[in-house]
Amino acid sequence: MNDLLILTCETLDASYLMSLGVSDEQGVWVADVIFVCDDDLNVYWMSTVDRRHSVAIESNPNVAAAITATMQPGEPDRGVQMSGVAEMTDSVPREVILRYFHKRNKPEPAEDFVVSEEHQWYVLRPTRIELIDQARFGYDRQKVR
Repeated sequence: MNDLLILTCETLDASYLMSLGVSDEQGVWVADVIFVCDDDLNVYWMSTVDRRHSVAIESNPNVAAAITATMQPGEPDRGVQMSGVAEMTDSVPREVILRYFHKRNKPEPAEDFVVSEEHQWYVLRPTRIELIDQARFGYDRQKVR
């Protein structure tokens, strides 16, 4: 794995919320979701199916996202911006489910864990990723993908 991929994974692991940008017949919309990623930088989250961002993904799967890892004022900026294709999925690796519950400080779910009918898993498969790491690169964004 190259250095930019490693830094991107570290940044995503250090982050909690993703601002997800979607577009529907009413225009553009942004929603914050708690997320986790897999080793291929695919991003997963769980949402209620009737939320505007969930409904918008059904009709227009092209999305963008911004993720900030900087937590304190005065710290160097650190984050990830990406765009790609999102969809509802029922194929979520167990390790991703465990990461998600860990990130939310929830107990580990049972092996046969199934989400409720009103909630579903979603995945963003990025086609473009840019890393922001001010401490290492100043304000020059690094194209990861």
